[in-house]
Amino acid sequence: MLHVVGNACLDTTFRLARHPRAGETLNAESASRDYGGKGLNQAVAAVRSGAETMFWTAVGVDAAGDDIAALIEIEFADLASITRLPHATDQSAILVSVEDGDNRIVTAAACAETYDPLVMTDLATRLRPGDILLMQGNLSTERTIACLEAARRAGARALLNPSPIATMAAMPLALVDVLVLNRPEAEALTGESDPARAGQELIKRGAGSVVITLGAAGVIHVTAAGSMSVEASSVEAVDTSGAGDVFCGVLAGLMAQGRTIGDSLPFAATAASMSVQRPGTHASCPSRTELRELLDLTA
Repeated sequence: MLHVVGNACLDTTFRLARHPRAGETLNAESASRDYGGKGLNQAVAAVRSGAETMFWTAVGVDAAGDDIAALIEIEFADLASITRLPHATDQSAILVSVEDGDNRIVTAAACAETYDPLVMTDLATRLRPGDILLMQGNLSTERTIACLEAARRAGARALLNPSPIATMAAMPLALVDVLVLNRPEAEALTGESDPARAGQELIKRGAGSVVITLGAAGVIHVTAAGSMSVEASSVEAVDTSGAGDVFCGVLAGLMAQGRTIGDSLPFAATAASMSVQRPGTHASCPSRTELRELLDLTA
């Protein structure tokens, strides 16, 4: 069983010719709304990859929360735990450059900041030996650490995608079996511009192994014994928001189905490449059929 614990929100995406400069106002070429949140995005990618996935999240007692709860029921049936909190449901504003698909994201996250899975749900008793826990950086550092500790006590493996990384310095990496982050995040945490050296530094700090996504250059998996790289498919990016979440979710989903990290990386990277060719976050995630066909092709 894969347990994804994280946030769920509504995204408003503005597509612009370029990103605005400080103090500048630009008119968007278009605007759209979609479901999002790193937790929801990753959980959807995981369940669509074929993994038995339990999604744990919190939303507000409002219309936006009702919409997200309805989507979760469609994607996960009864394998979900939705805590309703007396806050506005989390929302994100995403600015996407039409020129290269690059994005900037701002989030209001009262639900994610308040959510305490170990107190508000039965997560601790649902974790089993051999399970996988996947988390991101949206919940408070204290509660994220508590969940990682619960996974360790239960004999479950932990994957952490520490984005946003603002509070990552306090994270005990010895609780993390697989750390997944992008190149700028790895450099920010270690001061190393070379991904392999950055990965080795994070392993020295306790991480079991490190997966660093490199955008169009692919991905590198770093272990204490060395590193392996996987090239990315050459595609024209329309919108890169959500691509990292597709990668993380598919990677964790395949691992939960018994595949090794090495076997899972090419599939996860290809799935992410598919997502950047489409606008949106949840909307850009490959479907169950697409992921199954891709898995059959790479088997």
